[in-house]
Amino acid sequence: MLSHRVTDLSMRAMNGVHRALLAVSGGRIGWKIGPMAVVELHTIGRTSGVRRSTMLTAPIHEADRVVLVASKGGDDRNPFWYANLLAHPDVELTEHRVTRPMRARTAGAAEKAALWPGIVRAYPGYAGYQRRTKRDIPVVICEPHTPESTPGAAQNDAG
Repeated sequence: MLSHRVTDLSMRAMNGVHRALLAVSGGRIGWKIGPMAVVELHTIGRTSGVRRSTMLTAPIHEADRVVLVASKGGDDRNPFWYANLLAHPDVELTEHRVTRPMRARTAGAAEKAALWPGIVRAYPGYAGYQRRTKRDIPVVICEPHTPESTPGAAQNDAG
């Protein structure tokens, strides 16, 4: 469908412009949009197994939790990054050139209801996106995660 291709291309273009702004400014500009922090989400492609990255806003950003909204601008489809993190919930978030491992999960209905007022307070456009689409826009919670070492690593360190 042509409208889907246009949406996908515009999302990619916005990501490219955002990355260019960060590069040109040496990272001094582009880590905040209004009151929202900007993060670079790194996922593993669900079918390709290739590392993917996308720039996103985080309407709720705390030391132990970063909240993302899989809105895709109110499109009727979930963003590609959301499908990737469902398949591979161990992700990384980069902020101000610092990357840390996180575990991503979709908020349950009650959790989303509790978070939604803060999300809309940070960016009222999210309410419009939800009205525009029939799908329930997922809210993603990323929490710090230390990747488990490989099973043989502890034995190698001991010996």
